[in-house]
Amino acid sequence: MKITESLAKDVNVQQACAALAVPRASFYRWQNLEEDGRAKRQRPAPPLALSGKEEEAILEILHADRFVDQAPVEIYNTLLDEGHYLCSVRSMYRILDKWECQPKIDHL
Repeated sequence: MKITESLAKDVNVQQACAALAVPRASFYRWQNLEEDGRAKRQRPAPPLALSGKEEEAILEILHADRFVDQAPVEIYNTLLDEGHYLCSVRSMYRILDKWECQPKIDHL
């Protein structure tokens, strides 16, 4: 978009967008986002998001001795078989990623 903006200074916006195959609406939207600072806004937390304590509880279960050698999918299925639902498999991966608990592979 910056190239389109610099070209638009030499020719008009319509010609610059046509030459670079950039839709004019996208160009103007990009300009407005930069001016308003809307691009820097963060999304609010979803109302059904897990709390910090809930995430910690799930993390403790994921790190329990009985699940030490299992992937989140296997843990999820084991817990469902026992009648417990904590969160989705994707949420388990998100929690592990958030707390930087990626599985480590030991090379022999």
